[in-house]
This record gives sequence, C-alpha cells and structure tokens, in this order.
Amino acid sequence: MGDFMFSATSFLASMLIVVIGIVILAVIYMYIVDKNQYEHAIRRNYPFIGRFRYLFEKQGEFFRQYFFALDREEMPFNRAERSWVYKAAKNEDRTIAFGSTRSLDPSGTILFLNHAFPVMTEDAVEPAAVTIGEYSRIPYTTKSVFNISGMSFGALSAPAVRALSSGAKIAGCWMNTGEGGLSSYHLEGGGDLVFQIGTAKYGVRDENGKLSDEKLKEVAAHEQVRMFEIKMSQGAKPGKGGILPGRKVTAEIAQIRGIEAGKDSISPNGHPEIKSAADLLDMIAHVREVTGKPVGFKFVMGNSAWLEELFDEIESRGIESAPDFITLDSADGGTGAAPQPLMDYMGLPLKDSLPLMAKLLRERGLMPRTKLIASGKLITPSKVAWALALGADFVVSARGHMFALGCIQALKCNKDTCPTGITTQNKSLQKGLNVEDKKQRVANYNKYIHYGVGLIAHSCGVTNARDIKMDHVRVVTENGLSIALDKLYQHHE
Repeated sequence: MGDFMFSATSFLASMLIVVIGIVILAVIYMYIVDKNQYEHAIRRNYPFIGRFRYLFEKQGEFFRQYFFALDREEMPFNRAERSWVYKAAKNEDRTIAFGSTRSLDPSGTILFLNHAFPVMTEDAVEPAAVTIGEYSRIPYTTKSVFNISGMSFGALSAPAVRALSSGAKIAGCWMNTGEGGLSSYHLEGGGDLVFQIGTAKYGVRDENGKLSDEKLKEVAAHEQVRMFEIKMSQGAKPGKGGILPGRKVTAEIAQIRGIEAGKDSISPNGHPEIKSAADLLDMIAHVREVTGKPVGFKFVMGNSAWLEELFDEIESRGIESAPDFITLDSADGGTGAAPQPLMDYMGLPLKDSLPLMAKLLRERGLMPRTKLIASGKLITPSKVAWALALGADFVVSARGHMFALGCIQALKCNKDTCPTGITTQNKSLQKGLNVEDKKQRVANYNKYIHYGVGLIAHSCGVTNARDIKMDHVRVVTENGLSIALDKLYQHHE
C-alpha cells in the first residue's frame, strides 16, 4: 500500500512538473509572439500581460451589467462609441442585434427623420467637391466631408503622425498639423495638410518668436500644404495656450518648433499681435498674401459680441477680406494637457455655438464665402450628420482618428506613458504602433464615417450628406417629447 501511495504521489508530482513546464513554455511562446506581432500595440508593448486587457474586455460583454460601467455611461467617450470606431477601423462587422442600448428618453437626444421614400442605391451620389479660398491665389478643392483635426508632432509620436498622414492620403481627406510645426512625418504620407499657426508660431517663427514671412513661404512651398489655420483657442483650454511637458520635448521636436529641448513648451494665451477683430483680419490677409493659399481661424465660442465687430469689419473692407474658413471647436473638445477648470467649465459646446455661427454667417451674406468647419467629440456618423444639419460644411476629429490608431482612452496623453504609443515620445512604447497596419485603420475609419453619414442621408430621403438639414432632425425635450431642430433653435434665440 505504501509503495502504491509513493508511486501515485510520484506520478502526480511528475504530472505537475509537466503541466508547469507546459504553462511556462506557453507563456514564453505568447511573449515571443506578442513582441513580434504588429497588429496590437498593447500586446507588443506589454507581451503576454497585455492579453488580459482583451480577455477582460471580452468578458465585459457578459459581466459588465454586474461589475462594469454600461455601454453608454463612460466619459469622455463611452464603450459603444469606441467600439464602433474600433470595428470601423478594423473593417469588421458594425451591425448590432436585439435593439439599441441607446436610450431615446433623455433630454437632448437626437432623432433623424426617415423619409417614406428613401433614396435608392442607384440614386445616391457622393457629396460634390467644395472649393475653399476662392479669393486666394491657390484655392483648395476637396470632396472629403470628414477630416483629421489638429494634433501636433510632440503631443503625438512620430509613428502616430506617420500613420495619420498616410491614412489621410489613402482616405482622400486632409490632416491638420496642429500648432507644433511641419515635420517630415506629416509630409511622408503624401496627404493634404492644413498648417496650423498657434500663438507661439511654432515652425514659422523668427528668433524673437514673431511670425516669419520667410518661413511661411518655406511651408507654403510644399504643395501638400493646402491651407493655413490661425489658432485663436481650442476646446480643451479656451483662453490658454498649448502645453507640451518638457519630458516630451525631444531634440527633434525642439528643432522643428524652434525652442529649447527638455523644457516645457508653453504657448501664449493668445496672439500678441491680435487684439481686435481688425487685427485678426489683418493677419489673415497677410498670411494669405504671403502664402497664396486659403487662410482661416479656429476658436471656441464664448463671448460672441466680437463676432459682430468682425463681420462689420469684413463688410467695411469687402467680402474678399473674409476668412476662407472658420473652424469652430466645442468646449468638450481637446486631446492634450489642459488645466481642469478650463477643460470642465470654459466655452460653449457645439450644440449652442454651431447653429449660432451658421446663422451669423448666413445673415451677413458670408455663406458660402466662408466655409464652416465643426470640431468636438464628433466621432460617429450620427454626430457628423448632426453637425452637417446644423450648418457645418466640414467636420474634423482628433480623438476619433486616435481611436482608429488604437487609443484605449487610458487618459495618459499628458504623461508620456501612453500604452499604445500614440501620445508618447518613449521609443520603447512607440514600437507597439505599426504604421503599415494603423494607416489602413485610419483610412477604414474615415471611409466608414462617410459611408455611415451617407446611410443617414439616404434614409432621410436626400441623395448625399451635404443635403442633410435641420428639418431632418428632431431633439427630445425635458418633457420626453421631441421638437423639430429648427423650431428648437428659433425658441432658443
């Protein structure tokens, strides 16, 4: 009996060793596989351990109602929104079953009105090409409705910029450089670019930090640079300049920006030479004359009285003096580092500012002379269609395209520890972001935004996205009943 027990114990011990050996080999195998694959940045940067993220995410589909937030509860973007972007970027099935998890009861809920006779596939058309800057020497014409908003090299990693610029080329959309200047990574992809002139004039500043005509000409000499955008303010921090922590200011970034490496890159709160609406028009005219290309400005609406002064000044000078475009950012926009009081409380969201801006442009006879670009949490087809209905000519998104790159909303953009390699200058973390894979995801996402907006348009009975208007939309009010969008804003005024 004793020999039998000894043999059984010995056998079990041997089996345990074999099992442990198999587990160790499996872990080593998965580590090697993860380290050498390019599809998932998390697994590449965190071999084996990163797999648990996908395991937990998958299990969350079954257990989140007990242990995790619901699909529509997270901020700033909920799981349902992120999931749609991920699936679109990966070219996966985007259909759902058994009903929507989106409640139709809360005040502010948007409802598109389907037409009794929807547009048939053979009658659907792409949006017509739109020309921006008809009074500039080199106007810009594009069909793209949805484009990549401003994100600087520095805030983003080099692989992220390369993937975005290459994806923009494939998609046929434009990419905004952000205020950090023009890098070789922006040009590498071959797509259209909008050069942003921030308050610090990075990339186009002289040794004293003032706007340099020579550097403006150098940037404009690149055919890919189609337009120039003067950044007055942005959604993350209205009234505050850009903030790039010193740990992210590498020698390369410092050289492009014309600043000192390793030190915080803090932009002024505003342009020192712009103190009035007249000053803004002067700068627009100057940049347009020097570069020959369309020029507009970006801002977050707060106090709007100055806009009347701007339009009065345009009327006095002539319609050719008007900005070629206005990018209206929402108070809930923003990707980078920002003080919480400004991020949480400053400025107006698009639901207030966009219809007001469109109304002012129409009343002053500046539409379609000045194109209106909407920005701020517009990452799904429904949000893009809503912005078009409110009067936008174009929509731009930063965070939507970041999700397409693989962003997991880790909220580490300002810490240089982004686990997906998107918003970090840490070379080891950047290795997880494979440009060849991600550029296609960016293009896929952009493609399916356009496709989804088209679906909404056709269901509303119009042939293309640009024909979606306010009378195609209703919004739920406090009593739980909906009201036509145009009636709501008439009442709001």
